[in-house]
Amino acid sequence: MPAGTPNLARARMRAMAAAADSLLIRAASGHPGGYPPVWFMRQAGRSLPEYRELRAGIAMLDACRDPAMITEITLQPVRRHGVDAAILFSDIVVPLVAIGVGIDIVPGVGPVVEHPIRTTADLDVLREIEPADVSYVSQAVRALVGELGGTPLIGFAGAPFTLASYLIEGGPSRDHARTKALMHGQPVLWGALLNRLAVIAREFLRIQLEAGVAAVQLFDSWAGALSRADYERYVLPHSRTVLEPLAEFAVPRIHFGVGTGEFLDLIHRAGADVVGVDWRVGLDEAARRIGPGAVVQGNLDPALLLADWPVLEAEVRRIVIEGRSAAGHVFNLGHGVLPDTDPDVLSRVVDLVHSLS
Repeated sequence: MPAGTPNLARARMRAMAAAADSLLIRAASGHPGGYPPVWFMRQAGRSLPEYRELRAGIAMLDACRDPAMITEITLQPVRRHGVDAAILFSDIVVPLVAIGVGIDIVPGVGPVVEHPIRTTADLDVLREIEPADVSYVSQAVRALVGELGGTPLIGFAGAPFTLASYLIEGGPSRDHARTKALMHGQPVLWGALLNRLAVIAREFLRIQLEAGVAAVQLFDSWAGALSRADYERYVLPHSRTVLEPLAEFAVPRIHFGVGTGEFLDLIHRAGADVVGVDWRVGLDEAARRIGPGAVVQGNLDPALLLADWPVLEAEVRRIVIEGRSAAGHVFNLGHGVLPDTDPDVLSRVVDLVHSLS
């Protein structure tokens, strides 16, 4: 065993214990502190000049497979903004690429799939993921736990529906027409596809948890394209397959989707301890829809980060007040940070939230 390894292991254990008593974990457990913990979806990335400098000339997927780069990019917003949680720098397609699915992240477009899924035979590429497939993720998580100390690290994965939409459409889609057509027209294929994706997502989260993340978030970014009935019938069981078994780790499970206001209670029922809410529904109303003991995350409209400060300040204050209707509130955006956001504005929002005890 290399010299110093036991000390490093003990340091990681102390850091994990400190993160477990952080504002984020307490709020997520319905035992909030003096003010809501704050972090931002897509805080690690394109709005930061230091990120753009580091990523210059390096493809997104290459960056996501470099442990040193993952570590540095994850730490950048924590250093700059003083947020109360870090989220692992990665992408929802990383586990799919790791098992051999032909996907490229095209700048200005998003994930583009080489061979979209159309038939049962196309499912053969979706094998189960193993820790060795994403060893760079485990290595980065272990390094980050030591670097972050008491600041919790959030791991994440893409939810089965959102991953399926990319695989079926072949890339980003506005109407998800092929996805819905397959879902209704070929329910057996749909169920088999989502079951495989659920297992991949679950095991990818498990790998991150075993490496030391303090919480996980399941992103179902495009689930809002569905009706409540379709979500309950065709998606909820598979999201539950991802989240429910992870209860054994006793860490917060956050579940987020855009445009999902009509079925926030179902998102909670999938196994979420914390329900992410976009800007279309107030947090007080969201807590009512979710039910007793609701813990919510959100929900500032990212576009308002581009507005004048008095406008933004009023919105932040309103959201914090509405969040007090829930058993716990994690301040965040209703979607990810926009590329044109001024980083100093994000830092100013963090300071404001921290002042609102």
